[in-house]
Parts: sequence; structure tokens; C-alpha cells
Amino acid sequence: MDAEQKKQHLLDFLQTIQRPDYPHEGIDEGSSLVESGLIDSLALLEIVMYLEQTHRIDFAERGIDPGDLRSVRSILDLIARESQT
Repeated sequence: MDAEQKKQHLLDFLQTIQRPDYPHEGIDEGSSLVESGLIDSLALLEIVMYLEQTHRIDFAERGIDPGDLRSVRSILDLIARESQT
């Protein structure tokens, strides 16, 4: 899966967990997912599960840094870093 496919896959996933009253088109890669209102804080757990299942990121081993889950861009950066190790 190339970078653009990973981004689209992530955006598709975020659509499944976003707040129903939030327009998906309004989010950009750098916007905070929680502060923008796209998701609530509980959805962060769903993002962790998505990353563990889809990208084999082991949060039990590496721990969770909330900054890695702040935005679409930070999540994509995390995926890129973890795929190199």
C-alpha cells in the first residue's frame, strides 16, 4: 500500500467513527481530530485498534503518545515510522 492509499484508507476509517454531525470534507491533515470536533476522545481508542490491526503497530510495546494521534498527518507519520522498523 503506497502513501496515498494509506491516507485514503485512514480517511475512510475516520468516516466510520466521526461524529455524525461533522462534515468530513472540512478536515485537513494538520487539524486536531478531537479539537476540530471530528471525533470524540473515546474514538482515539478505535484509532489505536485500527492501527494495531491494519498496520501491526504494537502499542503495548511502544506505548501511546497522544501527539501521534492528534491529526491525520501525525497518524500517517506514525504509520511511516513504524513501517520502517
